Amino acid sequence: MKKPKSLAATLAATLALGACSMAPTYQVPDAPVAPQFQPSGPWTTAAPADQLPREGWWKLYGDARLDDLEDQLLAHNADLAAAFASYEQSRDFLAQVRADLFPQVSLGASAIRNRQSDNAALRGATSPAWYNTYSLTAQASYEVDLWGRVHDNVASGRSSMQASAADFASVRLSLEAELADTYLALVGEDRQIDLLQKTVDAYQRALQLTKTLQAGGAVSGLDVNRAQTQLSSTRSQLSQTQAQRALLQHAIAVLVGQSASTFTLDAKTDLPNLPVIPIGLPSTLLQRRPDIAAAERRTAAANAQIGVARSAFFPSLNLSAGGGFGSGSWGNLLTAPSAIWALGPSLLMDVFDGGRRKAQVAAAHHATDEAGARYRGVVLTAFQQVEDNQSILTDLGTAMVDQQDATKAADHTLNLSMALYKQGANSYLDVVTAQVAALDAHQGLLSLQTNQLRASVGLVRALGGGWSSDELAPDHLAQEQKLTSSTK
Repeated sequence: MKKPKSLAATLAATLALGACSMAPTYQVPDAPVAPQFQPSGPWTTAAPADQLPREGWWKLYGDARLDDLEDQLLAHNADLAAAFASYEQSRDFLAQVRADLFPQVSLGASAIRNRQSDNAALRGATSPAWYNTYSLTAQASYEVDLWGRVHDNVASGRSSMQASAADFASVRLSLEAELADTYLALVGEDRQIDLLQKTVDAYQRALQLTKTLQAGGAVSGLDVNRAQTQLSSTRSQLSQTQAQRALLQHAIAVLVGQSASTFTLDAKTDLPNLPVIPIGLPSTLLQRRPDIAAAERRTAAANAQIGVARSAFFPSLNLSAGGGFGSGSWGNLLTAPSAIWALGPSLLMDVFDGGRRKAQVAAAHHATDEAGARYRGVVLTAFQQVEDNQSILTDLGTAMVDQQDATKAADHTLNLSMALYKQGANSYLDVVTAQVAALDAHQGLLSLQTNQLRASVGLVRALGGGWSSDELAPDHLAQEQKLTSSTK
């Protein structure tokens, strides 16, 4: 009766020695972070505590139709569903490696009819040629994590799962931004179509005027041809713009998970107002970009793998126990004389492997260096994208003022030129020149307004949208898993 007690004490002492990690102490790789962004335009806020909305950052644009499309994207987009499935796979992989923290138990049963060879060596004269074997067994085994191999592997799997969660958030943000950008581009095309349609109507009236004047002998057929050229050219632009609008509508259909053959959006000419976007401090970007979080978590996962590789230099200790019943007949299978059991530890250590383990440790170090370098690259790219979109917004805002002045001047020139033409004070060539300048000015103004809004979407995307690295906390992921499971 003392043996089991002594064995239990030995097992408890052995377990107390477990989980001694061989991985280096993890430190987030250094990355160049400026104290502040470059000076920005008046459209940004200066308060670093301000944050983008946690959910529905696109609501900053105040467009109900955009809100509805974004909801459809979150519910039906195929790429988003694939990204979430990938995240679930990483969660399943973590569950697999976590299983090594617990004993593995198996049950077995067999009923076998055997025949011995008549020519078998050492077969006794009385040994039967035919016999049965029956067994009912249970096996349990457990690897004592003396050097932290299992715990390091679990830590690596957990970091990889968090990286996959950040990847999913990054895909989601990219798709949300792509939809918002495409939608704003489509509204911009609607505004261009509206402008061109109005211009076609105006040119149609101008053509009719030249025909009337020609009939009265006031002008030559040259003016009629010039007016016809302007009208036909503008109609061509209208058709091209309508074709571009159709392509944008098809792209939106795919993003929201609908067939392009049946999806339609009515024309919309009122452009959303440019939202005020909180920038914050550069350091907050490290917590608000999901791709940065993913790169950092992959560095942590690679660091934990160093411990896994190092532990291979030390012996592995396995505890195993098995027991059950074995007999040649069913009748006495579950009796005391048929009982069988085995219990004891086993120790295994590689003595010579031709440098394999050393190479594995070196590879793990290099993988960590690679992940750290990629992390720094992602950080630098993130700062570049923020600065790029800030610069675009600022410069487009300045250009907008000049373009508005140019549009007003072009309209005034066109009106004056047409009035003088009706009085016979100038040629229709002057009218054509004024028409081209006015149309170009209006189209330029519409393009600037659309591009400024699209650049604001790029800035939101560069800032990480409404995402935060707090979403990678274990309690948050557990809550998300619970919500996901309840919807299946």
